[in-house]
Amino acid sequence: METLLGVKIGCLFALLVLTLVCGLIPICFKWFQIDAATGRHRRVLSLLGCTSAGVFLGAGLMHMAAEALEGIDSEIQKFKMQNRTEREGNASDDADSAQMEYPYGELIISLGFFLIFFLESLALQCCPRAAGGTTVQEEWGGTHVLELHSHGPPPSPSKGPLRALVLLLSLSFHSVFEGLAVGLQPTVATTVQLCLAVLAHKGLVVFGVGLRLVQIGTGSRWAMLSILSLALMSPMGLILGLAVTQGDSKGGQDLAQVVLEGVAAGTFLYVTFLEILPRELAGPEAPLAKWGCVAAGFAFMAFIALWA
Repeated sequence: METLLGVKIGCLFALLVLTLVCGLIPICFKWFQIDAATGRHRRVLSLLGCTSAGVFLGAGLMHMAAEALEGIDSEIQKFKMQNRTEREGNASDDADSAQMEYPYGELIISLGFFLIFFLESLALQCCPRAAGGTTVQEEWGGTHVLELHSHGPPPSPSKGPLRALVLLLSLSFHSVFEGLAVGLQPTVATTVQLCLAVLAHKGLVVFGVGLRLVQIGTGSRWAMLSILSLALMSPMGLILGLAVTQGDSKGGQDLAQVVLEGVAAGTFLYVTFLEILPRELAGPEAPLAKWGCVAAGFAFMAFIALWA
């Protein structure tokens, strides 16, 4: 037991340090600031941004959404088994089976997507300059490119913090649940295996978050505080996992957890598809190279999903 506790404490510090280092690298080095970049430097940063977009896409589909769907399906199966022992008759069984075949997991993820869609639309309706819209304006060789729908004059990136906040919140939820899963592992081998899988994809994701904060013009102080708060989420979840006895978890708590995971996955997919990917793919140069970078980032996350 003492060995297992020591391993979990080591995992706690590993998650904290890796998140801080990977998230602060693009914030602390001016080389990653795309506004001041020109020529090849700008193209390299653009391709790096496309790679991080692929990482976000893979994290959303292969990790967050997949884990949420698996958890929701598991809770539905538990509920179905409980009802099966209480009900009698073929008719009720058939009706119960038809009801349980409804895609509840996909519905919950979609609700998370539409929740953030509604909040952003509400912000644009009440205060158009608060969310900044989704207009992308980039300069490539002296040519200005305007794409996506516009909500008025092109805003500066610093005036559109809403989606960055949504990204951080959804990742924070996911990080807490990742840490909780590590903290609840019963053996040293499973703890180390899961922790390594989390570290492998978390480093790239947090690096992408830091890069995104830099590219949208977030101040250094706020960007560092954002990374610090995100870095504390997984250790917090791991501590919760250490404090909770496996046999004491109740079905209602498990259901609430998977529902929150589903909502977080939906919000993450919203930001990925409507903010990150369009912004990175807006420039006219090297479309095949951008596709390759997005595909490479996604492929890496899909490969990590074999163990995560």
